[in-house]
Amino acid sequence: MASWLAQVAKTVDLRKKILFIVWILVLYRVLAIIPLPGVDVTRLQQFFSDNQLLGLLNIFSGGGLANISIVLLGVAPYITASIIMQLLGSMIPYLEQMNKEEGEAGRQKFNMITRWLTVPLAIVQSFALISLLSSQGIFLTSFTGFDKAAVVIAATAGTIFLMWLGELMSEKGIGNGVSILIFAGIVASLPGSMSQLASTYDATQFFTYVMFAALALATIGGVVVITEAQRNIPVTYAKRVRGDGGSVGGATTHLPLRINQAGVIPIIFAVSLILIPGLIANVIMKQAHSQMVIDWATKIYTMFQPTSWVYGILYFILVVAFTYFYTAVVFDPHKIAENLQKQGGYVPGVRPGEPTADYLHRIVNRITLVGAVSLGLIAVLPFIVQQITNIQAVTIGGTSLLIVVSVVLDLSKNVQSQLAMQSYDQF
Repeated sequence: MASWLAQVAKTVDLRKKILFIVWILVLYRVLAIIPLPGVDVTRLQQFFSDNQLLGLLNIFSGGGLANISIVLLGVAPYITASIIMQLLGSMIPYLEQMNKEEGEAGRQKFNMITRWLTVPLAIVQSFALISLLSSQGIFLTSFTGFDKAAVVIAATAGTIFLMWLGELMSEKGIGNGVSILIFAGIVASLPGSMSQLASTYDATQFFTYVMFAALALATIGGVVVITEAQRNIPVTYAKRVRGDGGSVGGATTHLPLRINQAGVIPIIFAVSLILIPGLIANVIMKQAHSQMVIDWATKIYTMFQPTSWVYGILYFILVVAFTYFYTAVVFDPHKIAENLQKQGGYVPGVRPGEPTADYLHRIVNRITLVGAVSLGLIAVLPFIVQQITNIQAVTIGGTSLLIVVSVVLDLSKNVQSQLAMQSYDQF
């Protein structure tokens, strides 16, 4: 480890990228503690201590929601916009062609549409959240409609700024910038979670806490195994005779297919969607005047609490579905088969072209099933144990561990690849 860190410190380009990410994260944490005006801090703390749903949402906003800071939404609207665009991209041929077939220019146009879609989503989400908090007396009595509009504009601007920071990290740093921002928010909330767990420690439940620690280690190990596991497809390149009488090709290599090609994205997408019904039901509960509507909204709100079985089952289904969906987006067997054919490569026992694409499609579907189910089980395992142990922090901790470990592994791989490139250039 010491030699690895020393090698990173000696690599000027890599060191600059890491320092750039660190400075961005410091700026992010500063923004997360700058509060919006007119907030009743005492009432705010009480409200968040009684609402597990907002507590989970607060993790993904980097703690900005609990402080009602200028970045209280975090990158949630951008994630929502990405989900919508990915869904539309699979249904609308024009968007699919733009994203997959028009090269870098098409992807830039696709990303630009996603950015523009983030703006109205941020306005709607911030207005709904501010309205919810206002109905709970979080803001002072002198909080007017003009003040609410100013807060919505500030919150929207904060989200757009975070979106820009995330893309800046992806472009000039290492790894996915949005995932790193979510990672930083989770890590920043860990001291508070550990403090809360310590304050409620009960010596009579010692073995329960041991189970909690074992669960955390098992989750970390499971994420590492699923992230690193891959199936190697053998590929042989045919020999070709050159003009001087020599020959090239004839080598045998392999095509690595990861069991979980979607990484941490399915978890982020699933959590972003599963929070929406509970938040909407909470708003209806506070704003409705009909008792029947209030009772209906209360049932929906209870069903989508992190301690509910409905929440756990839907969470598992969404993780599995998004793993398949995102794998289909990022992995194109037809393009891989076409590239292999152009380079004179083929899978032994499989004809080049369309048969190779069908073969790769079948293999990816099978290994993705293992990855998706494993990822879903890891996601809901803390929830199941929480039902047995009654430790409320376990459900949140499980989701946090999934994201933190996946992002750390991704960053580690990117750093190693950067070091390998530097060594290759020096050679």
